[in-house]
Amino acid sequence: MLDIMSRHSPLSQASPLSLMGLALALSLAAAVSLGITRFAYGLLLPVMRADLGWSYTLAGAMNTANALGYLLGALATPRLMQRLGAVTLLLGGALLASLFMGLSGFFTSAAPLLLQRLLAGVASAFIFIAGGLLAARMGALQPRRAGLLLGLYYGGTGWGITLSALAVPQVLTAASAVPHGWTWAWWLLAAVCGLVTAVLWWPALRLRALTPASAAGPSAQAATPFHWRPLAYALAGYMLFGVGYIGYMTFVIALLREQGVAPGAITGFYALLGLAVVVSARLWAGLLDRYRGGQALAILNTLLGVATLLPALTSAWGVVLASGLLFGGVFLSVVASTTALVRHNLPSEQWAAGISAFTIVFAAGQIVGPTIVGWIADGPGGLSRGLVFSALALWLGALLAWRQRSLHPKADATMPA
Repeated sequence: MLDIMSRHSPLSQASPLSLMGLALALSLAAAVSLGITRFAYGLLLPVMRADLGWSYTLAGAMNTANALGYLLGALATPRLMQRLGAVTLLLGGALLASLFMGLSGFFTSAAPLLLQRLLAGVASAFIFIAGGLLAARMGALQPRRAGLLLGLYYGGTGWGITLSALAVPQVLTAASAVPHGWTWAWWLLAAVCGLVTAVLWWPALRLRALTPASAAGPSAQAATPFHWRPLAYALAGYMLFGVGYIGYMTFVIALLREQGVAPGAITGFYALLGLAVVVSARLWAGLLDRYRGGQALAILNTLLGVATLLPALTSAWGVVLASGLLFGGVFLSVVASTTALVRHNLPSEQWAAGISAFTIVFAAGQIVGPTIVGWIADGPGGLSRGLVFSALALWLGALLAWRQRSLHPKADATMPA
């Protein structure tokens, strides 16, 4: 069991401040896996689409390919973690993500670019799931701060978004006179991923001590298999989160450019969105610790739907900026809410399988989301109508998640509010 392992870990005596520092360092994994490898593409999409003559459907298909890769990686991750361990898979995935991001700068044809996006998605799944499991294990050392530690890890995605927002437009401007100048942005992002991976080595090796003893012996997971049906409503709500949120993150920059927003303002918008992701760790920590069922997922999905709808209704800058801040302040906490739900409802030996199950449905939603929104955007309603679809998907996900109840209601009744 994880709690027995924790008492024998060198980290079991670590101070709260030390664990928070480790969680912040581990958040670099989220910065690479999502903040850069997935979400930086939204900054490149308008330029690549204009240069290569893509439809919105094809532009969205690039993130569909990334999500398909993420799904394939998620399916392979539990077995790979059993064989290699979470730390090895985390670092290996980060190195692969750096490689595939760099290779994306060497192609202009759609087919190889789709392949690179798919492979980068596989690598990002390795990173994100392994990092989430390590964050959950840190939370087991100090259960009262578990929500905060998970939020700090997932909030690292915001650092990747902010860094991308500040760096990519500068490269695109500097290389605007060069044929296919956007390729330089891919190479810059690959270099950043490589540098972050080198820094990530330190927290990853320290967290190796959190590998449970069961990984070295007969698998407890085999004795108590994970069953998805008791968490079906939460899984369905999370799948619709994947469908809905990815439309915003893929196309909102393109929508702002269509609305005539100045490049500097777009950079500020995306950078502030990323910073909102970072600070959201503290904002929602109490919510994640308090609710044991799907309530947190439902509340956050509802707020996210509001943020997604706003830029589809108006181009007023104050409203658009509020949309970005609200979206950034919520969307990665949705991911953290499912990890918290797994931690609250499943035995520790099933955490890896539980996190993987949520990641799989998340990826499935992301596969269909970008292409559907792109297809809608190619029609008469444009990108605004596509974001309306995304908001509706998020609200439907909220309704389903609200029906998810804790698997341990009696234990919940004894907990302080």
